[in-house]
Amino acid sequence: MIRRNVSRWSLLGVATLLLMFVFAGRVAAADPAARAVFFYSPSCPHCHTVMDEVFPPLQARYGSQLQIVRIDVSQPAGQTLYQAAITAFNIPDNRLGVPTMVFGETVMVGSGEIPALLPGLIEQALATGGNAWPTIPGIEPVIAAQVVTTEAGEVAVVPQSTSAVSPFQRDPLGNSIAVLMLLLMTVSVFVLGLTTRPPFDRPLLGWRNLAVPILAVAGIVVSAYLAFVEVSGAEAVCGPVGDCNAVQQSVYATFLGIPVGVLGVAGYAFFLVVWLVYRFGAGQAAHYARLAMPLMALGGTIFSIYLTFLEPFVIGATCMWCIASAAIMTGLLWVTVPRGAPPVQRGRGKVNRRPVAANR
Repeated sequence: MIRRNVSRWSLLGVATLLLMFVFAGRVAAADPAARAVFFYSPSCPHCHTVMDEVFPPLQARYGSQLQIVRIDVSQPAGQTLYQAAITAFNIPDNRLGVPTMVFGETVMVGSGEIPALLPGLIEQALATGGNAWPTIPGIEPVIAAQVVTTEAGEVAVVPQSTSAVSPFQRDPLGNSIAVLMLLLMTVSVFVLGLTTRPPFDRPLLGWRNLAVPILAVAGIVVSAYLAFVEVSGAEAVCGPVGDCNAVQQSVYATFLGIPVGVLGVAGYAFFLVVWLVYRFGAGQAAHYARLAMPLMALGGTIFSIYLTFLEPFVIGATCMWCIASAAIMTGLLWVTVPRGAPPVQRGRGKVNRRPVAANR
């Protein structure tokens, strides 16, 4: 009887040890883990650089030990969480924008800083038993929705699918302004194409001659600011309507590898030079300068139509600085294109008179 009890207790002890080993193995498989929250925008090329080039090799290396919850800031709920993170971690104004990653208490911003710091933070977290999720108010439901446990007991992160929202619906007010500007430019090209009449080198008179340099200088100022934002990566001052930073961070902020703002500065500056040749030059130089101005304005307006179309229908954001540049170029088109019949040259003409016979 005693031997049977001893055997039973021995079997129970062995079974307990086996269960402990199995449980410990599952805990070890789930922990440690490096956990982070990643804020991004679908229209941000720097965000896609991180998601497409930085995350995949790290995920392949660490597997379920690397858990990254992704939050789309273009959605209202995602923007609310991003603002909560700004407050919780006291992120300064000069570091606002996406991509942003919060890893424990560390905040990383940009496609340069994240790949530079993230691998070391992962190694450090795993070496110390893993890290907790960042303390962002309201983040718990998102983590619960994206972090799942598989049948094998492994932890996996399943990013939430982006809701089927058209680019225009991301900013209806700002994109509506872009559509209105797009219609204005298209109608302007059509109307001026129908009303343009030769001679095409007729002089610019009165206020039109003065409007050309004013509009060109205004275009240089607007384009120079956009060029500064694009080249330096600084945050643009957008105002209450639109999202200039989303536009300037998109893949369409460059054309043939050149920032669009830089092209704008060069275009408006060349326009001003051509006007100076027309205004103060003489002979053939002034003649060809007058012919070139409407052609340059037409080319600039067509290019602006292309860029403005991208904002509401492809990027899903509108830049008011870009809209201002498009309006300036359209103004140059209206000012420089000769319309209607040329003015009639009035003066004293020759009068044919019959000789009058003398009275006899």
